Amino acid sequence: MDTNFEEQAKLPELKLDARQAQGFLSFFKTLPKDTRAVRLFDRRDYYTAHGDDASFIAKTYYHTTSALRQLGNGADALSSVTVSRNMFETIARDILLERMDRTLELYEGSGSNWRLVKNGTPGVLGSFEDILFANNEMQDSPVIVALAPNSSQNGCTIGLGYVDITKRILGLAEFLDDSHFTNLESALVALGCRECLVPAETGKSSEYRPLYDAISRCGVMVTERKKAEFKGRDLVQDLGRLVKGSTEPVRDLVSGFECAAGALGCILSYAELLADESNYGNYIVKQYNLSSYMRLDSAAMRALNVMESKTDANKNFSLFGLMNRTCTAGMGKRLLHMWLKQPLLDVDKINCRLDLVQAFVEDAALRQDLRQHLKRIADIERLTRNLERKRASLVHVVKLYQSSIRLPYIKSVLARYDGQFATLIREKYIDPLENLSDDNHLNKFIGLVETSIDLDQLESGEYMISSAYDPNLSALKDEQETLERHIHNLHKQTANDLDLPVDKSLKLDKETTFGHVFRITKKEEPKIRKQLNSHYIILETRKDGVKFTNTKLKKLGDQYQKIVEEYKSCQKELVARVVQTAASFSEVFEGIAGSLSELDVLLSLADLAASCPTPYTRPNITPPDTGDIILEGCRHPCVEAQDWVNFIPNDCRLVRGESWFQIITGPNMGGKSTYIRQVGVNILMAQVGSFVPCNNASISIRDCIFARVGAGDCQLRGVSTFMQEMLETASILKGATDKSLIIIDELGRGTSTYDGFGLAWAICEHIVEVIKAPTLFATHFHELTALANANGDNGHKQIAGVANFHVSAHIDASSRKLTMLYKVQPGACDQSFGIHVAEFANFPRSVVDLAREKASELEDFSPNAMILNDGEKAASKRKRNFDPNDVSRGSARARQFLEDFTNLPLDKMDQKQALQQLSKMKTDLERDAVDCNWLQQFFSLN
Repeated sequence: MDTNFEEQAKLPELKLDARQAQGFLSFFKTLPKDTRAVRLFDRRDYYTAHGDDASFIAKTYYHTTSALRQLGNGADALSSVTVSRNMFETIARDILLERMDRTLELYEGSGSNWRLVKNGTPGVLGSFEDILFANNEMQDSPVIVALAPNSSQNGCTIGLGYVDITKRILGLAEFLDDSHFTNLESALVALGCRECLVPAETGKSSEYRPLYDAISRCGVMVTERKKAEFKGRDLVQDLGRLVKGSTEPVRDLVSGFECAAGALGCILSYAELLADESNYGNYIVKQYNLSSYMRLDSAAMRALNVMESKTDANKNFSLFGLMNRTCTAGMGKRLLHMWLKQPLLDVDKINCRLDLVQAFVEDAALRQDLRQHLKRIADIERLTRNLERKRASLVHVVKLYQSSIRLPYIKSVLARYDGQFATLIREKYIDPLENLSDDNHLNKFIGLVETSIDLDQLESGEYMISSAYDPNLSALKDEQETLERHIHNLHKQTANDLDLPVDKSLKLDKETTFGHVFRITKKEEPKIRKQLNSHYIILETRKDGVKFTNTKLKKLGDQYQKIVEEYKSCQKELVARVVQTAASFSEVFEGIAGSLSELDVLLSLADLAASCPTPYTRPNITPPDTGDIILEGCRHPCVEAQDWVNFIPNDCRLVRGESWFQIITGPNMGGKSTYIRQVGVNILMAQVGSFVPCNNASISIRDCIFARVGAGDCQLRGVSTFMQEMLETASILKGATDKSLIIIDELGRGTSTYDGFGLAWAICEHIVEVIKAPTLFATHFHELTALANANGDNGHKQIAGVANFHVSAHIDASSRKLTMLYKVQPGACDQSFGIHVAEFANFPRSVVDLAREKASELEDFSPNAMILNDGEKAASKRKRNFDPNDVSRGSARARQFLEDFTNLPLDKMDQKQALQQLSKMKTDLERDAVDCNWLQQFFSLN
């Protein structure tokens, strides 16, 4: 976090005398050890942190240890740091909203008496919400998940429970998972999980190490709880107190789960939902179904840049940042977050969203008018929750009122639309909003506010109950005004007695120390000194003048102060009553929030589609079993949105039986990675319900997007680049179906050329023949392009549906200058441009010349000649041909090798065991290659 250390110069001073310091040190020693908790102590004007927490704050937020101070002396001295109120908010926001490795505790007290008053984790923000979102919108709903894994011979059954405290939703799910926990990873991504509860015993078992890895990949905090907490014995009874309506549906739902009930029970205990009576009757319970949405794992989310990252140079670097044009205060953003993590699989639901987006795209006036009204809509979801938790004030009620009175305008604008989707808009928004805002619902709330709250005072920032609302309050108000008149008259009378102009020389002040007083300047005081001393009581003489009173003013002032206190007390009682009444409209506000946030997101999608320099188009959606994936003039929405980019569109035609599996070759920097990713991004956008950056699009629904687009080293977890690459690929091979989309970039480059090529070949065959999913496979192994031309005549078996494409580049014959054209064209690339790229990067001429020489030598010994689309050999130096039977036998053995490798339990082996097993498999393969020249080439034996 880049916090300027000028803050250090403003560090509050640690003001503790020896006795206070000793008392605090004795208390601090009694605190239990918790390496994750950052403990802050509220000292009214500032906060302090101590011990390891002080060092953490100094290094992380002040970026220097010079901010540390010592509390106490000698061996008992404790490292300490002071934190201003502004810095406290920064630290709280970072720990609870950004980091996933710390929790936050806040203590209040003095001396040796301190108590924990606030406790927050990334999943349960608790009472820190008021601090975190006082001046910021809540962009995402924190969700906490509990897992109850149960291993058996058939795999591992995952019992999952979750709670979304903001939306007041409890959920259960139960599913069988593979050894890589791909289903769990997708569920954590879809739910937007920030903290995950697991039984402590699982952390001690190597069997569940992959489970922890899956949670870690999603950037989720792991919290271990005792196994005894994962019990569902009293779950139905507990849920009966939390949920709305009858408990019978809850009982029926819970009875269908074996493991998930215990997981949900653990969450109720951890989040302390039952300890807060404001939760009673306000939750809903539902079953989460993995098959309801497109599955996206953490690798796909990163590869497609779906969510914002701290490293993004601007908001358009991520799909969320680009698409987020929402207007409401937080509600629309949170819903868009959820939609991007949960793309739809139902054709009718997708088309319903597309119909609405189309209506708003085609009617710019409708779109702009609605957006202007939505800008005045507050965060109704959070305001309603504050009402229910009895933590609301008149400010919250007024904000709900100000949002409520916008509804007639929104309904009026919607009713004005008379296009082809008018019936749909009426069903989705106009009718529900009218039902929610009739005289028995929202209009009743509006009437309550207009009757009870003094709306005229809002302009001056005063939130008061109207005096006309209650007879007692009205009487107190009248008495207060009467006293004010008496005091004002006394002010005039005193000015006459002292022969001073009213307000100009003799002023009437009202202050906390003396109440109502008269004040004159020191310059005027000598003129009336005699009268002051004989008829008035001088209270204070300061630079700004002399303050004085008399018995009449003091009596009136005391009476006035008493009436003010009574008025405040009456106001407080009435405020509590009004807030309690407003809370009874929670269900109405929930319905309104749902409609307005959905409308907000759809308008955002329409605004994006219509306002881009090259407008987006509506995709044609077909079921997963029918249709192809055709994207004409396809663009990457985030790349084309960058100021310096002049994007060149490309067509993508994934056609069943023809080009369902595409091998893309071409030079580095030529656009291969952008091309394959933009296809994934366009499909995801379409299934969210958005228009797509294409000239024309037809999309067969995908149930999952798998993306392997480069693996970074994971040495901290003892996993090499190649091992990480293989783990990700194994996850694809085990999790993908014929209804998925697979995107692979540069598979196999983490190991030697021949091993990598062999792996890539076998994986391609497996995807084409077994998984049969549409695939975009970008590679520098030009030999892989032979898959698309395989037939019995040249030694390869026929494989249908494979097609070659390449990103084009031009080399000037005289200058040898390389120019990237960024166009994807049919056919294979007939050469590598690595050395040209090195020239482009200004490598020394001697290095480039030597590289050409060595590359030429190696090409003489390269493997099987490539076959182009026209059946002729490529014009290259690849010389060796193999006997068709030799190739057939060898490729079968190579494929077996790859299948054996795929079945290895890599997730349960450490790196040494994995390498030993791989070495043995390689030795066996070398032995079998003795009589097979085609296999021998991969070991450089000839």
